[in-house]
Order: sequence, then structure tokens, then C-alpha cells
Amino acid sequence: MHSDLIGKVEKARRYAEEPERIKFSHLRAHFNGGNSEHEIELKDNHWTCTCSFSHTWGTCAHIMAMQRILTPMLTPEAIHDTDLKLDAAAVEA
Repeated sequence: MHSDLIGKVEKARRYAEEPERIKFSHLRAHFNGGNSEHEIELKDNHWTCTCSFSHTWGTCAHIMAMQRILTPMLTPEAIHDTDLKLDAAAVEA
């Protein structure tokens, strides 16, 4: 193997051990949920998901799972982004 390529492979290994070097600005993924597949998107530090729970509540298990998985590679805004829609009746129940 050419020495230049060997150096790049070694550098890639070091980078892979430091995921905090990477910050996602845009991401689209398919999430295989318990009942169906959903599309999750991160755009401008804001998450969206195609599941009905997300449309109602502003977040969902799929988004929260992605936030946990990708934490080292997300901006603080993307980690804490939520449009959680709580009404007084739901909170008190």
C-alpha cells in the first residue's frame, strides 16, 4: 500500500475515535419504528419526524433516540431542540 494512503487510513482511525470533531448541520434518516418506518430530519438545528406523535407533541421517541445516539456530533441547539407542546390539562393529568 502506498505510504500516503497508509497515513490517511491512520488519520481516519484517529478521527473515528473523536466523534465530537463532527457536527451535523443537516441530516435525513429512515427510522424503523415498532409499527412502521418514519423519516427523521435535522435541519437548521431543528428536528422533524413523520410520525403522528411528533406532529401532535413536537417531539417523539424517534427524535429522542437520534439525539441520544448522535449527541457527540450535534450542536447544543440540536441536542435540546424540542417543540414539545404541553397544555395545562395534559401536564396535570
